[in-house]
Amino acid sequence: MNKKQKENSKNFSNLSSGVLVLENKTIFKGIGIGYKGTATGEVCFNTSLTGYQEIISDPSYAGQIINFTFPHIGNVGTNKEDHESDKIWTKGVILNTEITNPSNYRSLKKLDSWLKKNKIVGITGLDTRGLTNFIRDKGAPKGTISNNNKGTFNLKKLTNSSIKWPGLNGLDLARTVTTKKVYIWKGFKTWRKEKGFEKNKKKKYKIIAIDYGIKKNILRYFSNFDCEVIVVPCNLEFEGIIKLKPDGIFLSNGPGDPAATGKYAVDIIQKLIKSNIPIFGICLGHQLLALALNARTKKMKLGHRGANHPVKNLINNKVEITSQNHGFEVVKESLPKNVEMTHKSLFDNCVEGIKLKNKPVFSVQYHPESNPGPQDSHYLFNQFINEVKKNAKKKRY
Repeated sequence: MNKKQKENSKNFSNLSSGVLVLENKTIFKGIGIGYKGTATGEVCFNTSLTGYQEIISDPSYAGQIINFTFPHIGNVGTNKEDHESDKIWTKGVILNTEITNPSNYRSLKKLDSWLKKNKIVGITGLDTRGLTNFIRDKGAPKGTISNNNKGTFNLKKLTNSSIKWPGLNGLDLARTVTTKKVYIWKGFKTWRKEKGFEKNKKKKYKIIAIDYGIKKNILRYFSNFDCEVIVVPCNLEFEGIIKLKPDGIFLSNGPGDPAATGKYAVDIIQKLIKSNIPIFGICLGHQLLALALNARTKKMKLGHRGANHPVKNLINNKVEITSQNHGFEVVKESLPKNVEMTHKSLFDNCVEGIKLKNKPVFSVQYHPESNPGPQDSHYLFNQFINEVKKNAKKKRY
């Protein structure tokens, strides 16, 4: 190592084996966990107390490093049943407290081992509250997380990685995480204690789920309602979707900038709207539906990520506690006259739900499948399935 390299490096071997370097050169030192390596992404925070395995395996976190505000992450271990996707897209995780031995009857593997297996770089021992306050004040920064046994890091190189990473604005990640081919969901219902995943043997209705980064628990909910679910790639053309003869269309959650994904998704959704098939969207699907209805989206300063977000239903004036994960939002002032705002956030009044006034088309920004999270919003699946039933009776095909 030459003199210049030595100046750009710093040895934390006596203090840590992990480091987080933000784009403004702020450095957080800690103990490396999980996969030995380096990853760059947007640093966000999640306030959930439970469900870390579901959170980390949610494809909507592609391109992001998750800072958990709850200190005891890892205390219930991991299992084979709580994955929300077959491949983990999260860039990295940041924890406050060292992972303890798991204490849960479902646990099969320690979180640290699970992170290593899924090649997720982690760091613990950080002041996660301080980092959260930084994000609150400055907005979600770009950052690079690194873990190695030696504790030697080239801080200049890590800083440059953070600076040069393009960020989520203008980034279409749906193409990255989507399924590459059409497939039929295997039909498992939502998990039940002592019974696990039961299989749905009834296929009364056909739902086409457009996969922008779909979570498995959404597919399980549709199985609860005796639906056959066919999952299709995010860029499958309208004609290909219609050939499958859907009773309803679902627009899934997913990562990235909705405006970037909308360059190909909006035209498809607009044609689906004209076909009068019931449409239900969540998260990214909600944002894409809004774009298809000629509204706009924008990047949020902080985003909403957690399982305790209060949302007001403007139709019945009830408050729902919801599970959320989004860094973009629909611009309220851009909603056209034929679109009604149905839900709003009680944190910042942002748009949390919309519906088309003259058609069975609606969406919400949050996650009604509640995995993890409260179950206040399950009624939305009932609402959609009721429209699907009406459409199935018409036998339009």
